[in-house]
Amino acid sequence: MNDPTPRDHDPSDAPHGVAPHDDGPKTLYKKVWDAHTVRDLGGGRTQLLIGTHLIHEVTSPQAFGMLRDAGLDVRMPERTFATVDHIVPTHSLVEPFEDPIADEMIRELRKNTEAHGIELFDVTTGRQGIVHMVGPEQGITQPGTTIACGDSHTSTHGAFGAIAFGIGTSQVRDVLATQTMVMNELKVRRIEVNGTLRPGVYAKDVILHIIKTLGAKGGIGYAYEYAGDVFDAMTMEERMTVCNMSIEGGARCGYVNPDATTFAYLEGRPYAPKGADWDAAVQRWQALASDEGAPYDDVVVIDAADIAPTVTWGINPGQGVSIADPVPDPDAVEDEAEATSIREALAHMQLEPGAPIRGQKIDVAFFGSCTNARLGDFLEAARVLEGRTVAPGVEAIAVPGSQLVKAECERRGIDRIFIDAGFEWRGAGCSMCLAMNPDKLEGDQLCASSSNRNFKGRQGSPTGRTVLMSPVMVMAAAVTGEIADAREVFGTAAEVPA
Repeated sequence: MNDPTPRDHDPSDAPHGVAPHDDGPKTLYKKVWDAHTVRDLGGGRTQLLIGTHLIHEVTSPQAFGMLRDAGLDVRMPERTFATVDHIVPTHSLVEPFEDPIADEMIRELRKNTEAHGIELFDVTTGRQGIVHMVGPEQGITQPGTTIACGDSHTSTHGAFGAIAFGIGTSQVRDVLATQTMVMNELKVRRIEVNGTLRPGVYAKDVILHIIKTLGAKGGIGYAYEYAGDVFDAMTMEERMTVCNMSIEGGARCGYVNPDATTFAYLEGRPYAPKGADWDAAVQRWQALASDEGAPYDDVVVIDAADIAPTVTWGINPGQGVSIADPVPDPDAVEDEAEATSIREALAHMQLEPGAPIRGQKIDVAFFGSCTNARLGDFLEAARVLEGRTVAPGVEAIAVPGSQLVKAECERRGIDRIFIDAGFEWRGAGCSMCLAMNPDKLEGDQLCASSSNRNFKGRQGSPTGRTVLMSPVMVMAAAVTGEIADAREVFGTAAEVPA
């Protein structure tokens, strides 16, 4: 079933769910949770219907193997969609792949999806890409549903007013077999960002600022509801960037209430409702937004004017700093555990205490990942890059997040801007975000990256160093050969918030 006729997909239709009771104002999270509750298992555990299940080649083979061992079939194959992204090479799709493990994984995914009647967005379809880009592009991701995928960045789909969770392989098995999984209900923290972003500040800066403010573990036990002027004004692509990195802030999921921006993005997409069904869906989706007076477990309010272009300096996404500020000095920190963590990060990143992050020489500029590889990201990056050249000695690669994004960039001539500047123009995939493919750092190379994680070894080398930043900041680093303030590098060209 590699290329079936697209069908309407109504993941919010929860046949085994329980309709929410009218017992006062509720958050979107609570409304969706109640509507998808199959039963209360006691001890805080809930059996939850999963409206949409997304799978890829890395975490699904073992889950399908478990099904075979148990003699089970996929319960609702029409609610499951597959793509290949983690291991697919971005420089060549000639098969068999050079990496025998990657080749085995894609063949296993094809076999399993064919056997169970699951749609696969394969590399031959023109619709393949990173799983968290394929779902929205196809209109599979819709408001008011529960979404699960064997990938931590499933939180991306919360941008549409869905409750989306990353799950492990055993839970992938459970969802395949039963279309349900067992979870504990989360607390909800509302994060309001009000006011107007300063020129040259982007959605990536917003989420990096939130994470450095609340900490990489600050969201443990929470779902994050993003609200306020800044999120209201964001495009869907920008909301996806923010929700994508909720997990880096410790939250299990993050979401934005659906609105006219959401509906405009979804209308006409292959799996979105059509005709009268569309009108009914929009009416239903509008009612999902958190009610005025809904109770929250915590509320955080941030002034948009306080957010500057932000980068990481350390070895977790919470170790971030404004581009204008120095990295911390552990001797100035009273908490010894925190000071120890800072020393470890400074040693790995080869930084001196109190030194500026700006000016650090880079070896690699990576533009890609499920955080920032959408069409809007490429348009904005190309706008500042055009007519400029990658600095000598810098390896620069640009990796569209999906085949559709790649094709549209090429239709508009965006690829030529990157190629002429000295970037390698690649095919769709996860690429150097996590290096489960040929794209890896070597030795202690320092990478300016638009991706989402800066852990030790994340980009393929145990001594490699990663600095997270927005795509426009990656462009600034690429053309200067060092971590730089894009507003200074590009002048007024960078002073247009995305």
